[in-house]
Amino acid sequence: MARMILSIFLGLVFIVAGASVSFAHQAGGVEVGDLETGSVVGTPFKELGVDGELFAIEIGNMKVWYPPVTVVDFKSRTGRPVVLKVTNNSTAEHGFFLTADQGEFTAPTVLNVKLVLKPGETKYIGIPTSDLFYATSANTFVYKCHLHPTHVGGKFVALGR
Repeated sequence: MARMILSIFLGLVFIVAGASVSFAHQAGGVEVGDLETGSVVGTPFKELGVDGELFAIEIGNMKVWYPPVTVVDFKSRTGRPVVLKVTNNSTAEHGFFLTADQGEFTAPTVLNVKLVLKPGETKYIGIPTSDLFYATSANTFVYKCHLHPTHVGGKFVALGR
């Protein structure tokens, strides 16, 4: 009898764990677009405040994403989506890759945003707050150029989650 109860309990635990991953993917997902036509979780980008601006720049012979650290404080904000504005101020195409996973392993709950920006191009990235929280148990995400591994990236830090 005890084994049957334990089996039922463990079965329910696995069902709930699977459902929470499923809800993370149903939260709306990451959206990339421009200010006028882009939206995330049904809200246009132009109605949301920009939480962070990132720029691909050239410093001498070095190409970097600036600033090296972007911080969003979740203690003082509602659950609205995070909006990042990324602009390529360099003279060549530049990649932007944001992830919660610092290795090459990609699990179903890992947040991965990849895009390529032409010189002078700007894109907006909308990320539902729930997707950020399900993506990692840590508070740090990494952004870098996925086209050029030697370019310097940075970190996105979610405080107070």
